[in-house]
Amino acid sequence: MDQNLGESLKNRFETRTTGKWILAGEHSVLRGFPALVFPLKSKSLRMVFEPQSSGLELAMGEGFGPEFRVLFWSLLEKACTLADFSIQKISGRIYFESDIPVGSGLGASASLCVAVTHWFRTSGLISQEQEPAFARNLENIFHGESSGVDVAVVLSEQGLHYERNGISTPLKPNWEPIWGLTDTGQKGMTYDCVRQVKDLHQSAPELGMQLDQQMGEAVRLCESGLLASQRDGFERLASGINLAGNCFEQWGLVTQRAQDLMSEIREAGAVAVKPTGSGGGGFILSLWPAPWPESMSAKIIACPV
Repeated sequence: MDQNLGESLKNRFETRTTGKWILAGEHSVLRGFPALVFPLKSKSLRMVFEPQSSGLELAMGEGFGPEFRVLFWSLLEKACTLADFSIQKISGRIYFESDIPVGSGLGASASLCVAVTHWFRTSGLISQEQEPAFARNLENIFHGESSGVDVAVVLSEQGLHYERNGISTPLKPNWEPIWGLTDTGQKGMTYDCVRQVKDLHQSAPELGMQLDQQMGEAVRLCESGLLASQRDGFERLASGINLAGNCFEQWGLVTQRAQDLMSEIREAGAVAVKPTGSGGGGFILSLWPAPWPESMSAKIIACPV
């Protein structure tokens, strides 16, 4: 395999990976409940590797702070360990650029982990079948414990019904909801949010399980709504989104800024709102019965599926 990598590194490598957003199933997916997730193709990360005779350097475009440098070298070292390959044998320049905001719930870490996974697979160090587990192991650096849902949707670039055992099935809605994403302007770090929910399970296990089951019901409602006709499915989808949003509130993962923003979005005409991702900041998902008013256009990112 070392020889395969050496041969591949004589050539330039480039990949682009998408962002993602979660409709329902956050946090409970870590305990075996399903999640519904979609790619966000309007946001992406680009990775380029240029081989050179000696040395290994990292260059970063917009979208990355100085902390990314430390995290990336840790990620690359872990990737080499998982692939049983020495980082000392890699010579070249690695370049990243991204418009996926970090700590937003839109898959910044998953897009990075999948980009590196593509590189290692193209280099012959891992097989295509190994990609999901490989990317998920890399994402543990950021999440502490990755459910695998983010890397699964970035790898597949299609909507998924995902379960933690790695089984995922394509999810193609029968109609096109009008929904969008709005930035709270606050970062929500996944590791901290996951720990907060786990602490609740330890201190109040009955409530923790009740909220997991509630999120599971939200997933069921959302999925059945998407797979029905628009006439029959809209109310179910709205109910599922609002039910999932209530889980975030009871987990204590809705900041005052997020609460104020959700109220503003509802007043503008949205029928359902919830955080998407880990919570504690990031983006708010909203569902609309008709196109949102022009006054909201600058605040909302469309997320077609």
